[in-house]
Order: sequence, then structure tokens, then C-alpha cells
Amino acid sequence: MRQDIDGATLVEMRVAKKKQLAQALEDARRRTLHLLDHYEAALGPSMTVPLAQNLNPPRWEFGHVGWFTDWWVNRNPDCAFGLDANPRADRLTARQARRGINADALYDSSTVAHDDRWNLDLPSTAQTRTDLIDSLADTLACLEAAREDDRGLYFFRLALFHEDMHAEAFSYMAQSLGFDPGAELHQGRAREPQATDLSIDAAEAQLGYGGTGFCFDNELGLHVVQTNAFKIDSRALSWGRFLPFIEAGGYNDPRWWDEAGWRWRCDGQHEFPRYLRAGAKHPYEILHFGRWQALDPFATAVHLSAFEAQAWCRWAGRRLPTEAEWVRAAQLNADFAWGQVWEWTASAFEPFPGFTPHPYRDYSQPWFDGRPVLKGACSATRARMRHTQYRNFSRPDRSDIFAGFRSVAL
Repeated sequence: MRQDIDGATLVEMRVAKKKQLAQALEDARRRTLHLLDHYEAALGPSMTVPLAQNLNPPRWEFGHVGWFTDWWVNRNPDCAFGLDANPRADRLTARQARRGINADALYDSSTVAHDDRWNLDLPSTAQTRTDLIDSLADTLACLEAAREDDRGLYFFRLALFHEDMHAEAFSYMAQSLGFDPGAELHQGRAREPQATDLSIDAAEAQLGYGGTGFCFDNELGLHVVQTNAFKIDSRALSWGRFLPFIEAGGYNDPRWWDEAGWRWRCDGQHEFPRYLRAGAKHPYEILHFGRWQALDPFATAVHLSAFEAQAWCRWAGRRLPTEAEWVRAAQLNADFAWGQVWEWTASAFEPFPGFTPHPYRDYSQPWFDGRPVLKGACSATRARMRHTQYRNFSRPDRSDIFAGFRSVAL
């Protein structure tokens, strides 16, 4: 057992056994079906959305969630082999084949290009819901028969975390589309009125997952990085600290932006943070799942791109932390509050020494292209996903995700 960032006790899912895994898989599927109901209510039975880089057709994404679990668990003849599984092993026939549907041609994100997903003849929402229910039943039956060790449970844990990631992505997409997904998410408020600088001594930071049980391939291998002494914000930046940058004309001053950031700022006409506006009744208002509300200056600043985070840091005479600095502060200082937003770092998403891809080859390897690492978690992240060594990553222009940042003194 361990404590999550809110103090609640939870089973560590990376080492959870069959009973706890079964409960978590049921919980994850309930959440997926709950989201499906809210999406259908908001968008109609077809759940049609416009083609956009930060969206997926909802019927495709819900179908993909069930397909992924089927592919790696229910249809995988090597499921019991864990990391030694052959990722290309011939799969058992998909349940959709009974209806004349080739599920692999529809839902495999490794082979179906993003823009092509809008042109697919997808199953109806009702059929998708039934497939999700049937998939869970098959998964629980497979779990009951599985060996209760890390090798035998690897793909069950992978499928669970994959579903949790997509549930979070559904929250981002609902925010982009302007409706409440029924996730009961809130905007994080500061634990203290003003962030303070935490002084961290020079020392070695341990990066990578060194525990037992499940880990993601990009967390391997375990290694040590020397960090110099530094001072870091005790919490992610609040709106109260970010707003003076806007009011000082920061979005119109190229001094604070690097070349790529200024190009993003100008090409996209980004003159204000996403979902923020000067209000009529309030100085500032923020759009939260389709509803404008007064901005709480003590709330954590969110929906900021890495470019905006870097520009604020230059304006403030500070910098983003490296991944190693973030991990060292999170692990060793009890006053380091995290988990309200994903936090941009100054580190590129790169393989650690000795990296070897896991059977799901496309989880990490295609994205080692210099995009930044994000650390922490956000209000849409399930507690079982939260871990100081977890490495999120995204393009620096993304502001639809629930991301903010903290800074380090120069």
C-alpha cells in the first residue's frame, strides 16, 4: 500500500494481484461506459465531431479501447508470456467478425492514420457499447485463468492503464468540444496563497522505475543523474502568477519567445491562453467544460503549451525544471505539491540508457523526437496511474491537455 497525493490509501496497481486487478478493470470499464453515455447524450447517437488534430471520432476511440484489450489480452495467444510475448503472434478471431466487421482494420492505431479515422464505416454506438461489455467479461475470464505473477499479469496491467489514459483523453476532448463528460473534475486550487521556493541540495537523482511489477518501457533503465543545488516552486504556477505576464504584454513581445514558440504564437494567433478571456462581470473568466466562470487567481494555471511556459519563465527570469530535478524534488521534499496539472519540463522525451521496447512497440519508440517530458498528473488522472517516475510526453504546441508548469530560479 502507499499514499496517493491526496492522502487516500490505494492498492499500487503496478504490483496488484488478480483480485485487485479484476476490481480495477471493472472500475475502468464502468468509467468508459459512463463517458460513452455522456458523449452520446451531448453529441447524439452518431457522436460526430469535426476533423481536428486534438480529437478522435468518439466511436472510433471507444471502439479502440475495447479492441486494445482484446488484442493484447483476450485474443493474444502469448498473453501469459508477458514481456517475452511475440507482438506479431497470430491473434484469435475478433468478436466483431461475427458481424462481418474487421476490427483490426478499424481500430489499430498503429496502422490506421489519424485523419483516416473519420472515413471508416464504424459500428454503431449501441454495438460499440455491447462490444465493451462483452470484452470486459472475456477479460475477467482470462484473468481468472492467468498465472498470478508479473509475467502472467503484465498485459492485464497494460490494458488497465491504457484504458485509464483514454478516459483522461476523453476529458480533454469534452473540454475541447464544450460539454461536461460527467467526470466530476475540478480546477485545482492552491494549497497555499503563494508558492514558495524549495531549496534542493546538490545530489544524485534516481531516474527510471526500479521496483517490481509493471512499468512502462520508457521508464527503463534505472540510472542516476547528478543534479546541482536548485530552488524550485513548491507547486505548479497559479493564474495569479501567470496573469501579470499577459498584462505586461508578454504575448506580443518576441523577446520572451524562442523561434518555434513565436512562430506558434503568430501563426495560430495565440494572443491569450486557451479557454481564458477578459470578462464582462469578472476581470478574467475561464471556460470549463462549456461554461464560462470567474477565474480563481489561486487556481492552478492550466491549458498552457510548453511555448507559453517557456515564455513566462524568460519573462520572470526563471526556467523550467529538468525531469531529474522534478523527480528529486518530488521524492525528497514533503512540501512539493503535485498532481493538479501535468507539468512541462525542460527535458526532451528520450530513451533512458538500455531502453528496450516492450511488446506494444508503439507506446514510446515512435515519439522519441525531442518533444518535452511532462511530469506529475492532473485532475483527470486516475489515482492508480500516479507515480513520480511516470513519463508523460506531448508536442510543445499542445494546450488542450490539462497541462501547466512550475519554475526553477536561475
